[in-house]
Amino acid sequence: MSQKTVLITGGTSGIGRACALAFGRAGYAVAVTGRDDARLAAAAQALAAAGIAHLAVQADVGDEAAAARAVEATVARFGRLDVLLNNAGISMRARFQDADLAVIKRLMQTNFFGTVFTTKFALPHLLASKGSIVGISSIAGYRGLPGRTGYSASKFAMNGFLEALRTELLPQGVHVLTAAPGFTASNIRAGALAADGAAQGESPRDEGAMMSSEAVADAILRAVAARRRTLVLTAQGKLTVFLNKWLPGLTDRLVLQHFQKEEAGEMQ
Repeated sequence: MSQKTVLITGGTSGIGRACALAFGRAGYAVAVTGRDDARLAAAAQALAAAGIAHLAVQADVGDEAAAARAVEATVARFGRLDVLLNNAGISMRARFQDADLAVIKRLMQTNFFGTVFTTKFALPHLLASKGSIVGISSIAGYRGLPGRTGYSASKFAMNGFLEALRTELLPQGVHVLTAAPGFTASNIRAGALAADGAAQGESPRDEGAMMSSEAVADAILRAVAARRRTLVLTAQGKLTVFLNKWLPGLTDRLVLQHFQKEEAGEMQ
């Protein structure tokens, strides 16, 4: 019951699964959520193989009751909660004029409200442990990206929520980290929603040239240990945030060119 515990939403693949293994190897008991039973079983098997105390909870955290159940199950199993890692997320790839409004709603429900719901139910336990709340945001939460209006909106909302919450909780000793991984080799682009809400099923980018999920997980683990406020990863990500702050007009043009190349299938 004294072992530190982390709850990772969307912990069955990509950055979430890599974080589960990284935190587990660092000595945490690990609870992961996911919607797909087969992926949950595979994630649990990987954690067991690594000798990590673990719990897998079938839950869509965009559903308020499911988010509450995930937190309750974690605390019931391990007796405490020290880190909440809000990782569950969906992306999109479609121009706003073509996108069904249901796509925007779905992204907000999972990416933003999933973070809000899970954080709300976890907060009493994190206050008790003076623990950490982590939001896996995106460069799209600092700079709106064309073709990803719903995704950008959800990540901007997450960033604002976490910034306000960080300030509220300063006197109570709870740490809040906003992490923006940049382009990372994971399955989020392959699972991105098209204009009609169907999964794209493929990535427009060369995933092999990107930062690995394991490298991102190690950086997040170090940022939690150091109780950092923000974490922006990859040179491209840092440059985008910098240029958007100081040269927003130029950044508009550069981002548009990037998007046009992606639409034309020229991205590498």
